[in-house]
Amino acid sequence: MRTSGDSAVRLTVWVAGRVQGVGFRWWTRCRALELGLVGEARNLPDRRVAVVAEGDQLACEQLLVALSGGATPGRVDGVVEQWGDATGRWTGFSEA
Repeated sequence: MRTSGDSAVRLTVWVAGRVQGVGFRWWTRCRALELGLVGEARNLPDRRVAVVAEGDQLACEQLLVALSGGATPGRVDGVVEQWGDATGRWTGFSEA
């Protein structure tokens, strides 16, 4: 996790479980937009979903909690997170 005081961060999360074909990317996009984040959620060939979100650190932390919680579509068996510096690549949040 990043230290507080950073203006914008990048959170990458790989979500494993039954997360493809159940509306998980759409749900993730809705949560991210509610939190004011930009980025993308995309399906991976190994049946995981990769989520990249940039913005306020607290908002990214809230998204991570939501992705890890039991209220997601489908079933989340595990998440792996990676933190870094925001790149400014995105202007919205997409389902790729």
